[in-house]
Amino acid sequence: MTDEPFFLEVTIAAPVGDVWSALRDPELIRRWHGWHFDGLDKEIEVIYYQNVVESSAEHRLEIQGGDLFELADLGGRTRLRVTRAPRGGDPDWDAYYDDITEGWITFVHQLAFALERHPGADRRTVFLSGPSAPVPVPVPVPEATGLAAVAGLSPGSPYELEAPAGETLRGEIRFRSANQVGLTVEGWGDGLLVAVQNPPSPANPRGTAMMVLTTYGLDDTAFADLESRWNAWWGRVFSEAPANGQGDPAGAERAPNA
Repeated sequence: MTDEPFFLEVTIAAPVGDVWSALRDPELIRRWHGWHFDGLDKEIEVIYYQNVVESSAEHRLEIQGGDLFELADLGGRTRLRVTRAPRGGDPDWDAYYDDITEGWITFVHQLAFALERHPGADRRTVFLSGPSAPVPVPVPVPEATGLAAVAGLSPGSPYELEAPAGETLRGEIRFRSANQVGLTVEGWGDGLLVAVQNPPSPANPRGTAMMVLTTYGLDDTAFADLESRWNAWWGRVFSEAPANGQGDPAGAERAPNA
């Protein structure tokens, strides 16, 4: 593990002014940051408005803790660079350093997707998270969900797979990193599925599995059905799997998935 500051660069097919607005307007931030829950507005306030240092002229934003966002105008496109603050002297906080890094990777790609594919549109999300499935050993989210089937595909490649929650997913590989994969999903109104497998850390010795399902334009019935099916599957595999190694190994009969 290195203590060198992490940085992520993503080129977004949107003007720099639009990207800057998406980082500074709370209503726009709600369209891409994280997922919906009761504390989302408070989280946005804490991260993007409390103890921040910004320069709108330079399109530069330093948030609490020292993480830095920098935008570069590429003439109709924008390069976004995120640089993590270095690890500090607080071991309790540093225990979550890698998890926070993975969070920024997810959020930046959600930002790019929202601006490029759904500018001005609201979304609805399903969030799934927990320790890696424990039977018979910790099972990563790619294997548990069937996304391992797309492991050899590069960003931009089309895919089709049978998801364990009872539907066929089609679209393209949106992005890939060491611990994450993002897929567009045609059936979710050109939505986005992000699957994350965090490796073991001091804070989470078993490693953590996470998925964010972003949908657009689904009616209440269709969204409720999707939410119910995915939550039920996640509960069977990641929340209710017996720790003694007995039972269905991470839903092997249901999955052929990050």
